[in-house]
Amino acid sequence: MEEILVKEGYLEGATKLDAILARVAAPGSYFATDHIVDEECLKQLDIAKEKAPLHAPVIASEIEQLRKVFKETLIIAISDSAFHNDRSEVAKSYAIDTELARKFDIQRWGYHGLSVGSIVRFMKKENILPEKMIVCHIGSGASVTAVENGKSVDTTMGYSPLEGLMMATRAGSIDVAAALAIKRELGLKSDGELEKYLNKKCGLLGVSGKSDDMREVIKGCNEGDPRAKLARELYVLTLRRAIGQMAASMAGVDAFVFTATIGERSDEIRRLVSESLSYLGFNLDKETNVNGIDGRMTNVAQENSKPIFVIKTDESDEMIMRAFDLLNKK
Repeated sequence: MEEILVKEGYLEGATKLDAILARVAAPGSYFATDHIVDEECLKQLDIAKEKAPLHAPVIASEIEQLRKVFKETLIIAISDSAFHNDRSEVAKSYAIDTELARKFDIQRWGYHGLSVGSIVRFMKKENILPEKMIVCHIGSGASVTAVENGKSVDTTMGYSPLEGLMMATRAGSIDVAAALAIKRELGLKSDGELEKYLNKKCGLLGVSGKSDDMREVIKGCNEGDPRAKLARELYVLTLRRAIGQMAASMAGVDAFVFTATIGERSDEIRRLVSESLSYLGFNLDKETNVNGIDGRMTNVAQENSKPIFVIKTDESDEMIMRAFDLLNKK
């Protein structure tokens, strides 16, 4: 890491840094809030390595390296789940033994909270925050979140970022029996190998057999590739299902938001998803949609429609604001 930081010029004037912020996406009550990195935080990251063997070790390694390079600089771990803390116990729970769930801290933590939080903060600033809205974050990772009065009501990601929608390389929600069948048929030796397979070899990549990049999948569709077509259609279907779920969780919806790489840049995916939203009062303006986002935000809906916003997410700014909030409490 130090070599990369030197090469990119980030170490120049490093002694002047007030703080370094690290995004943390890990399960557990501890990581559902923000923390100044200390020995307790490092201890909790070690514990998280067992719960999230793919993501937590990477986060822990990055923070440890930052501590070595920036010995005198404050490092703050910013939770990617904290935005979802306002959800009801029902929305957070799995249908498993309640005592077991509490003992082992198993619940639907939710992720992409920094992205959704940045959207809410921006809309509040612009005085356009609706009572009920659905935020569709679709990038390499993807989730749909129901937001009521600026607070999370429901979201598609669960204990880990694997749950929910089909993503670039993640399977999303899958029957446990089907996952165990994959482990058995492929001769995978451990649960960790299965988790890695579901996170790295599935989604757009697995279904299309060619790429985890939506642009390449769409190109394959245009060239008549049946697997690319299946990948695109399945991707859109999982989004439509999730949107219906989130609308039901709030008993209605007043506005819709597309954000993240695919949400902001792919007019085709926005069109395909929006085609099924007329029953909720959303109708896409095709010309405005093709023209894409102008500045930070564009409304791509028809005049007689509820708004369909395309908004650029700003997770970095949200992390900064959250860090200020944490430090002001100290």
